[in-house]
Amino acid sequence: MSPDRRPPARRQAPGAAQRILGPKDATLLDIVDNVLSKGVMLTGDVSIGLANVDLVYARVSLLLCAADLVLPGESHDLIVRHAERLEARRRARRRRA
Repeated sequence: MSPDRRPPARRQAPGAAQRILGPKDATLLDIVDNVLSKGVMLTGDVSIGLANVDLVYARVSLLLCAADLVLPGESHDLIVRHAERLEARRRARRRRA
């Protein structure tokens, strides 16, 4: 790719990786905990080609975070959460019938 046809570089705030990953002496457990508690969005493009012809192109996005960030209204108690979901399923079945 010629220098004038490069895609624009994404701008990142200074220290963005530092805020997500934590201090340099952090353990793997600390890094995973920080990533799950703050959330990370990964995106990428995958293309499969043959003889310089693209056959398959896919844009992939991955959201990695703790479930309580995605479902903030859920109870932290497993039994209460299970009962609420079971009741919601029963109400949905009654509405369909």
